[in-house]
Amino acid sequence: MNSLVATPPLPPHFYENPRFSPSRIMSTPSSSYTSRKRKADDDSHDHDGRMSASPTNSPAFTPRQLPSFRNIKRSRPNVSGRPLSLPRLLETLDTDALRTVLRTMCERHPQLTDEVAHTSPRPSVSSTLQVLRNYQAALQSSFPLGGNTESDYAYNRVRQPLTNLLEALSDFTPTFLPPNETQPSVSLSYLDGATDIIHALPRWSSPQNNIERDSAYDEICKAWILVIREAAKRGGGIQLQYGGWDQKLAKHNHNSEGKMQAAVNELGLSLGWMNGPDSPAHHGSGGANSEMGSIRDQLLSGTYGLGAPVKVGPW
Repeated sequence: MNSLVATPPLPPHFYENPRFSPSRIMSTPSSSYTSRKRKADDDSHDHDGRMSASPTNSPAFTPRQLPSFRNIKRSRPNVSGRPLSLPRLLETLDTDALRTVLRTMCERHPQLTDEVAHTSPRPSVSSTLQVLRNYQAALQSSFPLGGNTESDYAYNRVRQPLTNLLEALSDFTPTFLPPNETQPSVSLSYLDGATDIIHALPRWSSPQNNIERDSAYDEICKAWILVIREAAKRGGGIQLQYGGWDQKLAKHNHNSEGKMQAAVNELGLSLGWMNGPDSPAHHGSGGANSEMGSIRDQLLSGTYGLGAPVKVGPW
């Protein structure tokens, strides 16, 4: 009975709603699934197209090349050994090592001897005396502990260091003597220090062991005389009156027990005019000391050199 009841017609606005449109109502599930799949495929195709587009085609994107693994990998440093360069090698050498190297080079190549001698600066008084003091310290440290330091046993123990000191003294002294050294003040300064080193030489109980010490006094005394005579030629010996050399030489003569007396006498002859006309040196020197006295008077009065002819060339 109910089946015979007529269904009322749907209003027009019912069909205007897309949700209830006849085409949507009449569409089958398969057609709906196909439509959704086609839409998804289109979206996927558009997304792949955007992702596959080259960045260089986009004006808003600045291309930047990513560094490869080979470019960012740091190269390994050279870890193989190699010898030092000459400047670095010389920095590691001390004074003794440098002397050994130079000595060995001159022995292997004798032609380098003159080059090294001319390139090296002249030795100073202080550096030379320091070398002699080093030899003196080596001599003192070689003495045996205990016992008699003046015995023959002690002499035999220190004989080699003693010989080294005396040979160095004999080699260095001519360097500071005229004509090699032209400044009397430099020569006198060296002789003053060298004589003090001779005073410190050991004395031995056996007279034959003291021959080397006496010879050193004889040589240094001759050196004093040479320098004094050379200084006396310059300005009437005016350079000898500075520094108290007469007092220093008299003290050296006292410490040597009279072995420097010849040098004291030579200095007295050169400076006799300073002691007045009653001094023995003044009377015994004759006209030479009279000339020195005249020079002294001229120096004190300020007339030295006035009216004298001008000399050209060496003295």
